[in-house]
Amino acid sequence: MDLGFAGRRVLVVGASAGIGFATAQMLAAEGAEVLIASRDPAGIAAAAERIAAATGRRPATAVADITVEGAADALLGHVATRWGALDALVDAVGGSIRSGFEALSDADWIGNYTFNVLSAVRTVRAALPLLRQGAAPSIVLLGAAASRMPYPNQVVSNVHKAGLLGLTKTLAGEYAAEGIRVNCVAPGRTLTRLWTDRAAKMAAERNVSAEDVIAEFAHEIPLGRFGTPEEVAAMVVWLSSPRAAYVTGQTVNVDGGIARGLL
Repeated sequence: MDLGFAGRRVLVVGASAGIGFATAQMLAAEGAEVLIASRDPAGIAAAAERIAAATGRRPATAVADITVEGAADALLGHVATRWGALDALVDAVGGSIRSGFEALSDADWIGNYTFNVLSAVRTVRAALPLLRQGAAPSIVLLGAAASRMPYPNQVVSNVHKAGLLGLTKTLAGEYAAEGIRVNCVAPGRTLTRLWTDRAAKMAAERNVSAEDVIAEFAHEIPLGRFGTPEEVAAMVVWLSSPRAAYVTGQTVNVDGGIARGLL
């Protein structure tokens, strides 16, 4: 299926690794003009090389830490200079803190809110003028299945990822009349660096292998395994495409069935 990305201009934020990287590579393979951004200069340069090698299309790059005030405005200023308009924005920035409630400080709450919610707010706000100039504009935010089925010992990200659902639905309603679609993809347990690092730490604490830890957490997933970044990216790319022209305001789980709620 041709997803209609030829000539479309797409910004992927948080693209140096994991789901953001997989999304950017898939977009390039589909023929999109891609600009990838990350706060990691070496990581984003390496990501561009890998995407070019895999697809024959080298993405443009930018270094930006959108948790810092003003960084999203500067990043979208760079996009404006390069393209003058934007057809799709993918915000793949976010993360969690594995901790019980009482161990979390105010700084933990504020820092994770900035990471998971305020960074998305800043990026969308800065991107809107360019999206208004784009063709069939789309925004996709990366959330988490935990927003619908809170995980134990992850209260801070459970709360903030749930906030992204509210942000998605609200923005979709507010900007539908302008033709701007807004959706969210909510991954479940996915084999990204966050999980491999977490598994290694837990393995050392328990004196078991990282594979044993992954298998333990996979046991709770109906499909019996962790997802891959590419499996999540496939949904992100589809929602970003003109093929999803009648889909807005939705949060789509890509989670192997772990979130068992009806809504």
